Amino acid sequence: MDYFFKQVIGGQQFGDKPMSNAELLIATGLTIAFTFLFVNLRLDTTIKKDGIYVRFFPFHLKFKYYSWDSLTKSYVRQYSPLTEYGGWGLSLGLFGKGTAFNVSGDKGLQLEFSNNTKLLIGTNKPDELTETLNKIEQIKQ
Repeated sequence: MDYFFKQVIGGQQFGDKPMSNAELLIATGLTIAFTFLFVNLRLDTTIKKDGIYVRFFPFHLKFKYYSWDSLTKSYVRQYSPLTEYGGWGLSLGLFGKGTAFNVSGDKGLQLEFSNNTKLLIGTNKPDELTETLNKIEQIKQ
């Protein structure tokens, strides 16, 4: 950021092949945008008797709803973020693993739908999640 102000405002360029002001503006803007994205990345999950509500902010502004009736299986499991989904974040699984919403850790709620699609929702509270699913009688294996 310091170089941005010194070059754009102060007119002092840096290096043997300095960037143009436009290039520097774009690079600074992208850096700020990615920093904002990662700082605000949040996975919100709510389990209710009627279904599951998930929002992976800022990719999803509204909660996505999945009804229990649309599921053939729902259970908490351990998974490998790197080998199964290629890392953390909003991921498409490899080899038929389905989609994953995860921000950290290696435990999640595995959902399998009647149309044979799969969704894994990461959690840092697997015991609490299992307890909630048992309480509303929605563990399906």
